[in-house]
Amino acid sequence: GSEAASEQGQEEEVEDRLKEHMDNLLDKSAKTRQAALQSLRLALSSKTLSEFLLERRLTLSDSLEKCLKKGKGEEQALAGTVLTLLCLQMGSGPEGEEVFCSLKPLLVSILTDSTASPRARQSCATALGMCCYIAAADLE
Repeated sequence: GSEAASEQGQEEEVEDRLKEHMDNLLDKSAKTRQAALQSLRLALSSKTLSEFLLERRLTLSDSLEKCLKKGKGEEQALAGTVLTLLCLQMGSGPEGEEVFCSLKPLLVSILTDSTASPRARQSCATALGMCCYIAAADLE
């Protein structure tokens, strides 16, 4: 019984930290947003969080959209990576497709923007390819 309670406590702690990182994506400081993106990247690449993300996918994709629009270079690159991981976590169902479709125009825009940093463009290209492969229902 105490082992299950301990696991539940750890799970809640992880979720609380993730919520904090998601809140930090909207911070005024670019450094804070980048740190939050790096933490989310680590969390999404090391643990399956589908249920947690399912309820928060729209909030997270809105925050990622802001990071992609307002951020520069490294922030855009990290946001593209986190978006790719979010699509992987959501899978090929309607939720993944919804996330992909909402951000696809922005990814294409950054990818084709010659003034965007090469790292941001590369990250957006990867996000576009991976999310399209995983979540796009329309074969075109």
